[in-house]
Amino acid sequence: MTDVDHHTAAGPLQPLQPVRSAPRPLPSDPRLTGRRVLVTGCGGPAGVAVLRELSALGVTPVAADCDPYAAGLHLGHESALLPTADSPDYPDRLLATAIATGSDAVIVTVAEELLRVAGNEPDFAARGVAAWFPSHRTVADCLDKWAFAARVEAAGVAGPGTALDGPGDLPGPWIVKPRVGRGSRDVHPVDDPADFPTLLRRVPRPLVQTRLPGREFTVDCLVGRDGTVLGSVPRWRAQTRAGISTRGTTFADSRVDVLVKELVAALGLTAVCNVQGFLDEAGPARVVEVNPRFSGGLPLSLAAGADLVGQFLLGTLGLPMDATALVADEGVTTVRWFAESTVDRRVPR
Repeated sequence: MTDVDHHTAAGPLQPLQPVRSAPRPLPSDPRLTGRRVLVTGCGGPAGVAVLRELSALGVTPVAADCDPYAAGLHLGHESALLPTADSPDYPDRLLATAIATGSDAVIVTVAEELLRVAGNEPDFAARGVAAWFPSHRTVADCLDKWAFAARVEAAGVAGPGTALDGPGDLPGPWIVKPRVGRGSRDVHPVDDPADFPTLLRRVPRPLVQTRLPGREFTVDCLVGRDGTVLGSVPRWRAQTRAGISTRGTTFADSRVDVLVKELVAALGLTAVCNVQGFLDEAGPARVVEVNPRFSGGLPLSLAAGADLVGQFLLGTLGLPMDATALVADEGVTTVRWFAESTVDRRVPR
């Protein structure tokens, strides 16, 4: 993502010029300088963003992924291959890799991997590797959209009506999505009930929700071990591709702050998380889902001044975190583009 100038929301958007000023100043913290941190999921945008931010903070990043062609493997001081999250020995392999690379801590950026390692912090700490994982139940309920909807509804948090295998008596328009899935895979809007028979056969383990009105937003959050929301950065999801934000603008709204606090209490969230929802002109902010990990749109929150990665690493290491370092500027817009890296060359003719 690239940082662009602040602008007002009133009136038609005008073309924005990229900021040409010096890079944003990063906090200089001697407690982090020289640390070595293993980052998983380096084939995804969240892993890449964390790697780059660690390097900017003076931390030595070690990039890890299960895909030998993961782009982020070229961004670490060194790299390592891990098994997939469903491998029986994934937790042991992750710890062994952290030890072998001399890592002081691990940062896991893939929710399915977090499901496997949740609760294993004592095992890591016993071998000299710091880790901060959300609870197993929290991760499981965030990955399972039906369990998530039930838990949120039981807590009285505003969200869409949800049903399994069909719309039932849910009012339309609707969204059909997999009960367990990631990004925007197999997610379909439905306006005509006649479309349900086809879509319900096509989508694996289908779940139906009432489509929420308003503007879509995302919030990057850091929550203390005691459940205190230390920082949250809302942004409008102005453009998305394959479920990844490619353009967004930071904003502030007290209704979003209320929603985040309600979700933290309802789900037992700690560490980093990403809240997605909708905000209408009237009424409360409503949640669609929560990802208990760093988000792919993290660079926008970092560009707006929130030291999410640095403060999370401090918390992981058992050091005090500073909530004032998590305050973000409003009205910061970023756009994302794609780049290529040649990792294999043909034999010259």
